[in-house]
Amino acid sequence: MKTTFTSDATRDALARLSQANQRFMKAYPGEGSGRQAVHTVYGGAQLFTAETARKMGEVALRSLAEYAPDGASLAEAVGLPSAPGLAEKVYARVVEKLRREPVEDFRIDFEDGYGNRPDPEEDAAAESAAREVAKGRAAKSLSPFIGIRIKPFTEELRDRSVRTLDIFLSTLLEATGGTMPDGFFVTLPKVTIPEQVTALADLLDLFEDRNRLPRGTVRFEIMVETTQSLISSGGVVILPLLVLAGRGRCVAAHFGTYDYTACCAITAAHQHMAHPACDFAKDMMQVSLAGTGVLLSDGATNIMPVGPHRAAKGGPPLTPAQVAENRRVVHAAWRLHYGHVRHSLETAYYQGWDLHPAQLPTRYAAVYAFFLEALPAASERLKNFISKAAQATLVGDVFDDAATGQGLLNFFLRGINCGAIQEEEALATGITIDELRGRSFVKILKNRRG
Repeated sequence: MKTTFTSDATRDALARLSQANQRFMKAYPGEGSGRQAVHTVYGGAQLFTAETARKMGEVALRSLAEYAPDGASLAEAVGLPSAPGLAEKVYARVVEKLRREPVEDFRIDFEDGYGNRPDPEEDAAAESAAREVAKGRAAKSLSPFIGIRIKPFTEELRDRSVRTLDIFLSTLLEATGGTMPDGFFVTLPKVTIPEQVTALADLLDLFEDRNRLPRGTVRFEIMVETTQSLISSGGVVILPLLVLAGRGRCVAAHFGTYDYTACCAITAAHQHMAHPACDFAKDMMQVSLAGTGVLLSDGATNIMPVGPHRAAKGGPPLTPAQVAENRRVVHAAWRLHYGHVRHSLETAYYQGWDLHPAQLPTRYAAVYAFFLEALPAASERLKNFISKAAQATLVGDVFDDAATGQGLLNFFLRGINCGAIQEEEALATGITIDELRGRSFVKILKNRRG
């Protein structure tokens, strides 16, 4: 067979290509294999205790019992789909989740949820919150993921932000005997330039070195709350550069709905998660960070599901009219929150913010309904795909390829992690528990083909 190329002639060209391919693969490793929380709950640092997650679950259960005591009433309140048995299954799993693990991720907030206070007061709050985290860690009462949101690294606030970070981390390390909790993150808000991210990475390098911690122990996430977080003054899409400035520490980007819409001069009455400006910003986040392994989170619904009337202790009970008005207000806020979460999920934002315990029932109801509605079709597709071991398969009018196989596997992994799907429902596809926990569709196919 006649050829022109020789190994000597192509060596340099292919070596350059190999180096470029390796740089690309390093920059775009694909979706990570770790668990992503379905939400981050933000709460003021002055209120945080080791029992915060448990207490939030109790409040959420009381709200659910009062305003939606069964699946039918929850379905009516939020507009759950009418598939047979769906409402009852969602309701049961929401209740179980609120009892077992009501909060997946909690951020102790020293920014908007805390405000600007005298330095001695914030110093004390940073120290107290750190000791409460250590106490909760020992008692196993913390949420699976936890962290702090510091103030932004602007000229006005950077010194206060750095001092809070230092006090909190140093106190936490002292209280835990020199180890950091698993799933701990620092949130840096209102990022506008790469140098702010670089400064945080530098400070964490210094902290770890001086405390003899492995480099990269403390990870952080950045918040996209301004137009400058997306496009620089020079017209460059800057978000990848912000992540790069973190030198591997930046693992997530969270969207800040209300600061961003205000930055776009959108009036308060129209600042909400479903605004087209928010969809544009989140599309930009997805396009610029897809494949990098950086997790994305949507923002928050700021209409709280809290009734306007509350009976005074020792006073007369609420009137029927007041009870009815409370119910209407809570249901309207629930329906809004449910719709926002569904919108996020449908646009591949699997995480968002929650601000009040009474939002937890609708967070989980929306997530669980999303996964359970799609479960029959996903199960059939994954079962067929596995049985044919990497051969393309046609189920109905949906054509699958290898990448879709991993996407189907990720669907089950996300659903199981949050409690929407049970392991036995995934195993009904023919996948084994070891294959499921291995998290790699390629490995499944290789093993099955021998």
